Amino acid sequence: MPRLTTRPMTQDEFDHWQSALAHEYAEDQVAAGNWPREDALDRALAQNAQLLPQGIDTPRTFLVLAIGEDGQAVGRAWVSLDHPRGALDTAFLYDIEIDEAHRGEGFGRLLLADIERLVAAEGIGALELNVFGNNPTAIALYQSSGYSVVTQQMRKPLR
Repeated sequence: MPRLTTRPMTQDEFDHWQSALAHEYAEDQVAAGNWPREDALDRALAQNAQLLPQGIDTPRTFLVLAIGEDGQAVGRAWVSLDHPRGALDTAFLYDIEIDEAHRGEGFGRLLLADIERLVAAEGIGALELNVFGNNPTAIALYQSSGYSVVTQQMRKPLR
């Protein structure tokens, strides 16, 4: 299994990631049928700005870069120690991603475990996340890492 270290993002890394994240999140919301394409990017940018009001310096937030053995970034993660719906003793993982060129090498599992350790070291007893139903690879990773469904939304297309 590969080795992985994490470190806080720099301001430049944060700025680049925020742009990419907003585009990806907007596309996910459109694909899920939640948002119209016309304003999806604006909605994603606004939501991220609300969740990270002080940007990289937002308190009780970890914004980390995952570094492979060769010293190059292979992924990133964003976790808040405060759950967005106020769940007690539960942090929330907003984003975890391994660069496409490094997927399938075990980095996702390692990054998830590092995030779990960061959260536990803060004295928080649980970590929650959201995963889109059209992402079976992520669903399998979370299930095999001990995550279970606590709520589930279902949809049936009628046309």
